[in-house]
Amino acid sequence: MTANRIQTGVSDPALNALLARSPEGERPLSRHFSQTEEFFVRTQDEYGVPRLAIHHDVRRPEPDPGYLARLGEVLSQLLQLVPQLWRGLTYLFDPAEVLRPSFFQLHRLGERRYLYLLRLDLAYRPQSHRVLERGDNDLSPAYSTRELYLESFLIPLQGVETENGRVDGLLIDQAISNTWVGETGRGYFVQGIWMDNDLTRFFSRLLLPAGQRTYPYFPYLCRYRTLCRSLVRFSAEEREAALPQLDRAYGFLKPVMGRVESALKGREFSEDNPVFRELKSRIPESWYLPWEGLRVEAYLNEQDLKEYRIEDRAS
Repeated sequence: MTANRIQTGVSDPALNALLARSPEGERPLSRHFSQTEEFFVRTQDEYGVPRLAIHHDVRRPEPDPGYLARLGEVLSQLLQLVPQLWRGLTYLFDPAEVLRPSFFQLHRLGERRYLYLLRLDLAYRPQSHRVLERGDNDLSPAYSTRELYLESFLIPLQGVETENGRVDGLLIDQAISNTWVGETGRGYFVQGIWMDNDLTRFFSRLLLPAGQRTYPYFPYLCRYRTLCRSLVRFSAEEREAALPQLDRAYGFLKPVMGRVESALKGREFSEDNPVFRELKSRIPESWYLPWEGLRVEAYLNEQDLKEYRIEDRAS
């Protein structure tokens, strides 16, 4: 994967056949954010993750057969626990992210194409996972858990590349010119300053009802230098329902994205920003309707760590 291109040519027929057999219906799950603001779903029953290779030579585009077999073990369990997550998806191997397997689906709405990208995060987390077999320098621990860490986005596309009749690459429509602001600190302590987080707050506060606070969930966010839609509802029908929401938001914001970037250069996001206030006044009230039932509540988990629960009457 590069800044604006996602390579999709490397997949696995066996895993895709497994995905195609996803059971009908939905299984209950709850939606959460961890104390470190990582999103996860909690399933009704535990699933197990075997030891997985931590490293993969990025010069080798093909996955190891053993890795695919172990990933298939995980998917076989998750298809039963969260069948709604997988319908219509295709496996995508990313050699740089072997512990974060990816799955995708292409959508079209009018003249625009969109990518639905789902990434699991199978890395071991001591606070969430029960060790079944210890890991080492090459293999992650085997563990069991009810928590599945993931992220899922709808991403606007500029184009789709094909080779021999199959999709080989996806070009992201990068509406944002540059999120780099500058540097802070000196010597070894120099840090880059980026406006991605401020753009995310700008987008979500703009497109959600005034006064509605959903932290740490931001439905609209800056990723891949464009406006993306973060999903916490996963069925094929709910993905389709989110498409027009992103499409109209993208059509609204893309022509004024230069003004938005300029308004955030060198300053943090504020709802008093003149550009924000002007754009907010132009948002139709009907755009807010899908968010009326969304609530995010903080609580303490069994380890007395702060977590967040997403309550959504529409899900």
